[in-house]
Amino acid sequence: MAAPRGEFTSRFGFLMAASGSAVGLGNIWGFPTNAASNGGAAFLFTYLILAFALAYPALMAELIIGRYARANAVTALRTISSGNKTRLAALLVGFTGIVTVSFILSFYGIVSGWMIAFFFDPIARLLGASQLSAWLTADAVMRNSLFVVLFMLLTIYIISAGVKEGIEKWASRLMPSLIVILLLLIVYVLTLPGAMDGLRAYLIPDFSLIADPSLLVDAMGQAFFSLSLGVGTMLIYGSYISSKENLPTIGSLVALLDVGIAVLAGMLILPAMYVALANGVEIYDDAGGLIAGPGLIVSVLPSLFTTMGAIGVFVAIAFFALMTIASLTSSISMLEVPVAYAVEHHGLERRRAAILIGSIITVISLIIVFNFDPLFDLVVTVTTEVSQPLLGFAFCIFAAWIWQRSEVLEEIKQGCPEVESGIFWKIWPFYVKFICPVAILVVYFQ
Repeated sequence: MAAPRGEFTSRFGFLMAASGSAVGLGNIWGFPTNAASNGGAAFLFTYLILAFALAYPALMAELIIGRYARANAVTALRTISSGNKTRLAALLVGFTGIVTVSFILSFYGIVSGWMIAFFFDPIARLLGASQLSAWLTADAVMRNSLFVVLFMLLTIYIISAGVKEGIEKWASRLMPSLIVILLLLIVYVLTLPGAMDGLRAYLIPDFSLIADPSLLVDAMGQAFFSLSLGVGTMLIYGSYISSKENLPTIGSLVALLDVGIAVLAGMLILPAMYVALANGVEIYDDAGGLIAGPGLIVSVLPSLFTTMGAIGVFVAIAFFALMTIASLTSSISMLEVPVAYAVEHHGLERRRAAILIGSIITVISLIIVFNFDPLFDLVVTVTTEVSQPLLGFAFCIFAAWIWQRSEVLEEIKQGCPEVESGIFWKIWPFYVKFICPVAILVVYFQ
C-alpha cells in the first residue's frame, strides 16, 4: 500500500517550491536575451500582459486539478474524466507527461552539472589549483558525467525526504538565497562601466517592433513555458496544497514571483553582457544576435569574470551558486512527477522510488553525454518544442471541456467561498476553454 501523501505545511513553503519550479536556468539566460532581441521594454510589456492573460489561467488549471484529485498526473486526469475514451486519453496524457518531464530532466541535469563545475572553478583558482580549474571548465565527457551524477544525487536526496522535509524544507531555504544573491549581483554589476548600455537595451522600448508577430509569439512562449506548465509539475504541487488555501490568490502569487524573478534576471544578465562587451568580450553570435542559452553562461560571463581581477573570483562564485540553486529548485519538481506516480500507483516506498527513477534518468543523461552531438539537441527539441506545448493544450482541454464545471467551482470554493461572484470566475473559465488552447497552438505551429 502507498505511503500517506504529504502536504505543504505553509503558504510560504508552497510559494517557494512552486516559484522554484518555475524559476530555472531558462528564465535566467533565456528571458533577458529574448527581451533585448525583441524591443526591450516593448517585449517586457507584452510578456507581462500575456503572463497573466494566458499563462496564469493555464497554471490555475493544473493547480485546481491537482488539489481536487490529490494524486499524480495520471490518476488526477482519470479522476476528472467521464467515459472510457476520456479515461484512455487521460492515461495517455499523464504517461506522456511523465516521460516528457523525465527526458527534460535528463538534459537539464547535464547543463546543471556544468553550473556546479563552474561554481567550483573559481574556488580552485583561489586555492591555486590551476590544473583542476582547467579541467572544471573544459567540455569533456568525464567532467560532464561526474557532475551530472553529482547533481542528480542532490535532486534524489531532496525528493527522498518527502514533501515537508524534502521539497518544502529545501525550497524555503534555496529560493530566498537565490533572490538575495540575485539582488546583490544586480547592485554590483550596475556599478560597472557599460552596465547602463545593457540596462537601456533591456528597459527602453523599441515600439517599432511591437507590431512584429514574432515578438508576440516569443512573448507568449516565454510566458507559458516559464511557469513549468504542461508536464504535471504544477499539478503535483497543487495536489499537496491544503484545501483551506485560496487557489486564485496563491496562483497569482506564483505567477508574480516567477515574472518578478525573470525581470530581475534581465536586470543582471543584460547589463553584465554589455559590461563584458566594454571589456572586450564578444557578446554577439555569427548571425549578429546576442549570445543566449548555455553559451552565454559558460562562455561570455566567465570571460567577463576573468577581466574583473580578484573581485571577479567572488562574483563568479556568487553567480554560479545562483545558477546551481535555480537548477536544483526546478529539478526537484521534475523528479517529483514520476516519483509521485510510482509511490501512489505502484505502492513503492518514496526513497526507493526516488533512487530507482533518479538512477534511470541519470543513465539516460549519461547516454546523452556520451553521444552529445546527435542526442542533446534532439531531446531538447522533442520534449520542449513538440511534447510540452501539446501537453499544455491537453491540460486545458481536460480542465475546461472534460471536467464538469460545477465540480471545478466547488473545488475552488473550498478555500475561496466567494469566488463565484468575483472577477476570477467570470473570466477564467472562458480563457482556459477558448483563449489558452488557441494561444498554445499558435506558439506550437510557430
